[in-house]
Amino acid sequence: MTSGRARRALVLSTLWPNASAPRFGTFVARSIEALANHTDWEPVVINPIGLPPLALGRYREAKEAAVDGLENGVAVHRPTFRLLPKVGGRLNPRLIAKAVMPLAERLHEEQPFDLIDAQFFYPDGPAAARIAAELGLPLSIKARGADIHYWGGRRYGAHALKTAAQQAAGLLSVSEALADDMAALGMDRAKIAIHRTGLDRDRFRPLGHTQLRNRLGSELGIEIGEDDQLIATVGALIERKGQALVIKALTDLPDARLLLVGKGEDEASLRALARSEGVAGRVHFLGSLDHDLLPIILSAADVMALPSASEGLANAWIEALACGTPLVITDAGGAREVVNTPAAGVIVARRTDAVREGIRLVLQNRRPPLEVAACVDAYSWEANGKALGAHYDRLVEV
Repeated sequence: MTSGRARRALVLSTLWPNASAPRFGTFVARSIEALANHTDWEPVVINPIGLPPLALGRYREAKEAAVDGLENGVAVHRPTFRLLPKVGGRLNPRLIAKAVMPLAERLHEEQPFDLIDAQFFYPDGPAAARIAAELGLPLSIKARGADIHYWGGRRYGAHALKTAAQQAAGLLSVSEALADDMAALGMDRAKIAIHRTGLDRDRFRPLGHTQLRNRLGSELGIEIGEDDQLIATVGALIERKGQALVIKALTDLPDARLLLVGKGEDEASLRALARSEGVAGRVHFLGSLDHDLLPIILSAADVMALPSASEGLANAWIEALACGTPLVITDAGGAREVVNTPAAGVIVARRTDAVREGIRLVLQNRRPPLEVAACVDAYSWEANGKALGAHYDRLVEV
């Protein structure tokens, strides 16, 4: 570090909220904001936005959102890169690096960086590796789940992941289980430190007042009875998250009502499934909600069910527990590192009958919300930011 100046990190992240997708990657933004607020590190973010040759529909909105700014105290730059939807996965790291390199070099020349950080392993990691090599800086890459499990299952993806990991001075993983998966791909396990998610403790806490369900029903336009068994499922509406299993489980839970929070490509098929199973009147598709409404939903719910096929360590798990709501989840990623006491809920097989019985078990063995919330006492964004800063310190002091 040069005497007399703060250490600076150039953070590359395709996961970052913008005007067209304000909830996209908020967990990355909160972590980097906490780094800026609670350490001596000054992060500068480059959030590349991919645009196809013809930017129509949601891509037009993304193009309009590709603007720079100072956001919650963090400088964010949004260059665009050429995107080939559905077929360009192999090319994205190179295209991102090509688009970002001139900006990175200019920023580094104006005020030098001490480290390059990628906040998602693919395509961000290999792209950041090219930039770090060009600038002669140490590299850190964080793994979150799908970046390892999805891209690591493709030969070109696995090769790119391993090559970037070899170059990196240090790696981060959101859970021990994901770190083991990274090692199974050929990454050096000794390089990998655990950096779990954070938590907004002011927002996510048990909201126990007696009119909570009435307020929620009014906000959502849903009649929720005080005796209804309320199940929440929070996550993108994609097959990997397993919402279909929860919908099917509802057929044998006649007093249960399901609140599905999230958007995704499977929404139409999930709506059709709810109709065919005869439970459409008890399945409510809420879409992407204002973040202030999510704690109300989680606090009002009796269970948060998320039977994922794969995860790293889901933010939804931690936020639900913080609101006093136990989990019914599958043995995916860091599940055993979170559900490590009966108060936190149960881990079940990824089958409809197992999900149904898990929900029943949690409903039959209710715990006080404050006891459930205590399961995540160690989580906060302040702790997350400080841990990230300490990780950076280790890499530049080697």
